[in-house]
Amino acid sequence: IDFLRAQSLEPAAAAALFELPDKYLQHYRDVLARGEGALLVTGHYGNWEIGSIIMTRVLQLPLVVVSMAEANPEVNRIRRDMRTRLGVDTIEVRQSLDTALQIRRRLTDNCVVAMLMDRHLGRDRVRVSFLGRNAWFLRTPALMGYLTDAPLIPSFVERTDARPPFRVYVGQPIVVSRTLPRDEAIQQAAQAFADELSARVRRRPECWYQFYRYWDAQDDSYEGLV
Repeated sequence: IDFLRAQSLEPAAAAALFELPDKYLQHYRDVLARGEGALLVTGHYGNWEIGSIIMTRVLQLPLVVVSMAEANPEVNRIRRDMRTRLGVDTIEVRQSLDTALQIRRRLTDNCVVAMLMDRHLGRDRVRVSFLGRNAWFLRTPALMGYLTDAPLIPSFVERTDARPPFRVYVGQPIVVSRTLPRDEAIQQAAQAFADELSARVRRRPECWYQFYRYWDAQDDSYEGLV
C-alpha cells in the first residue's frame, strides 16, 4: 500500500517519506563515480519495493530491477507497468538465455541493478551462514560483481513509527575480490551480505518475511516454491 500510494507523489513529497543520512547516500555517489554501475543487494526485509521510489523520484538514479515473473500474466503486466511509470527497467529471470548479458549491459551503462539475494533459484545459489544456520543465497549478484567489478551495495528500507515513516540503511560496498579463486571470492562476498542482512534481522526480526517455509527450502530434498 505504501508503495502504491507513493507512486503519485511529486519528488519533494516522496523525499519527505524517507530518512536517508548523507553518509549512506555517499556510498552510491562513490560507487557510481567509478562508472562501472552498482549492484543494489537487499533481501525480503522491510519495504523493499518502495526502494524504487527513493532511487528514481528522490535520487534520480537509473534503476534496473531483476526479478522473477509473477505466475499470473496480468499481475505481472501490472507490476511491470508500475515500474515503467517510475522509469524503472525490469529484467525477468528465466525468460531468456542472455539474462547475465542484460545485467552486464546495464552495469556498463552505469545503472543501479537491484536484486533480492536471500532466496536462491534452483542451482543459482551459494552457501552462507545466516542467523547462525546454513542457507542458500542467490549467487548471481556476487558472480556479476566478480565479472564486472561493480560493487554490491547492501540496502534496506525499514518502516518506523515516527516521521519520516521510512528509514534507509546502506551498508559499506562489497567488492568481490579478483585475487581469489572465483568460487571463493563469490562465497566471501555473499557471506559479507549475509552478515549485513543478519544484523538487520536480529535488530528488527518482524521486518523479515519470506512467504514460504524458508528453512525447509535450504534442504536439497525440498519440493516447494524454490
